[in-house]
Amino acid sequence: MKDKKPKKRSKIDIGLSENDRSKVAEGLANLLADSYALYLMTHNFHWNVTGPMFNTLHLMFMAQYTEQWNALDLIAERIRALGYPAPGTYTEFKKRASIREIAGVPKALEMVAQLVAAQEATARTARRLFPVVNTANDQPTADLLTRRLEVHEKTAWMLRSLLEE
Repeated sequence: MKDKKPKKRSKIDIGLSENDRSKVAEGLANLLADSYALYLMTHNFHWNVTGPMFNTLHLMFMAQYTEQWNALDLIAERIRALGYPAPGTYTEFKKRASIREIAGVPKALEMVAQLVAAQEATARTARRLFPVVNTANDQPTADLLTRRLEVHEKTAWMLRSLLEE
């Protein structure tokens, strides 16, 4: 029996240049890293929140980390559709993320404040990618970014409202 040669990967021809796909995938990799950092922070706070607002925050954080978990797949799959590997290690996420880990276990309202900042940071990362996506004429990525911005901005607003007196 003859050895079969591995098949050559077919060229990606979706109407975006290699250069544009590379730039968009790079920006999405940064969004994926921020999104993962936000997911991990939210899940951590869900596990560790205490105090008079425990039940409310515990359930709110669960809804938020569940939504975030599902978004990770959408972002990673868009990177793959553009022809690039999606980052998937803590090392790569830490290098790319603008959100830094929180040491220890903050009090409940400090958790809320940290999540507001992380939601806003993730929104900024998504928004920074729009000029690249618009130049590339990449509507699927623009749609993904619009949906992510809507979630991050609304969630930040809802969390922020808990901090007002």
